[in-house]
Amino acid sequence: MNRRLFLKNTGLGLMAYPLFTKAYTKVIADKVAASDRIRLAHIGTGNMGGQHINWFSRFPDVEIVALCDVDQLRVDKAQKSLASRNPSTKIDAYTDFRHIIDRKDIDAIACATPDHWHALVAMMAFESGKDVYGEKPLSYSADEGNLMLKSLKKHDRIFQLGNHIHAGENYHRVAEIIQSGILGKINTVRLWKTGGTSGLGFPQNEAPPKNLDWDMWLGPAPYTEYTPVRCHGSFRSFFDYSGGVFADFWCHIADILYMSLSPKGLYSIDARGEAPNDGIADTPKWIDVDFKFKDLDVFWTTTPPNVDGADKMYIGAHFEGENGSLTCDYETMKIKIGNEVMNDIPEVSKTLTRSPSHQRSFLDSVKSRVQPESNLEYSREMTLPMHLALISFRLKRKLLWNSKEEKFVDDPAANFLLSRNNRKPWALTNV
Repeated sequence: MNRRLFLKNTGLGLMAYPLFTKAYTKVIADKVAASDRIRLAHIGTGNMGGQHINWFSRFPDVEIVALCDVDQLRVDKAQKSLASRNPSTKIDAYTDFRHIIDRKDIDAIACATPDHWHALVAMMAFESGKDVYGEKPLSYSADEGNLMLKSLKKHDRIFQLGNHIHAGENYHRVAEIIQSGILGKINTVRLWKTGGTSGLGFPQNEAPPKNLDWDMWLGPAPYTEYTPVRCHGSFRSFFDYSGGVFADFWCHIADILYMSLSPKGLYSIDARGEAPNDGIADTPKWIDVDFKFKDLDVFWTTTPPNVDGADKMYIGAHFEGENGSLTCDYETMKIKIGNEVMNDIPEVSKTLTRSPSHQRSFLDSVKSRVQPESNLEYSREMTLPMHLALISFRLKRKLLWNSKEEKFVDDPAANFLLSRNNRKPWALTNV
């Protein structure tokens, strides 16, 4: 079965999965020529990494050949789970991802490491000729995103961000309605996500468990003694590794803003908020941010805005246009024009190509060599305001931004925080 015919006949979306038993999927897989299979490795096999494995292992044209995690228990568990599904396939397990990078027989990786590893893993994969499905957020810092994009272009690789909600019908339909102009010019967008970082208490340092390579887990981050709250599950509560709930969810809802409007000319960022006062965590307990773009105001809040229906959404976006408004979350939307409230506008044509599923889109791009929707260039631009907002939060003041030069205006302290010097030997170099 040649590749083009295979893609046409077996472009399975996530919604199709329940229709296929393991036995039937194996029958399909057995009919896929080895040359049409994507040999995939997973780096990071914990909570999100486990989701990656479940997603990609269902595709008949994917052969998972290697796994890696700095936690031996996690990688062993994932290896055993995959072996039970397909005993005839040999799946290698590592605790150092460089063994995967060095292998020439691997086509692509799925990266679900903590955030401070995202850029390094992706760039090393690009340099070794591998494509990358990378978890969000795209990078730990703004400058890392720039370096990732340069590396991708230099090595002609494929990248897709793991903002899987992007592939859904609702986001595509919202974007079509916004872009149709029926709501008039959009002048204000309000984004929100409830909740923030809790302090996590004041635990004592302790010896890391024998199954965990703590030094490797830290990697490029500053060295610190181990406490469980810094590691699995709650690492995003620390600026050394991420940016809290804000960094975790920004791309999921800012995505619909960029998908619909592609805002340009960001020039002002003003963040307000608090860090927790009941523990060692330091990322925002709450954060509100005012973004000023050319011809567009964007407001992020930790509580829903005062618009009808927003209080029932833990995350959402509200578009305010000259003729009407649209409020949405991941799966629903409410449109208001005058006194009329509706869930869709049938008269607005479907103009955007639908996704076969976020993961299928990545696999198709690996084969076609055409970048997917959530490609690195798009993801970098969409992620950048999040990084800038966290810098404003940390410096506790409004910042001015030069979009052309991608530097803060006359502000050395803010520009210093666009990057950091990684711990040796994990330096990121210019491409």
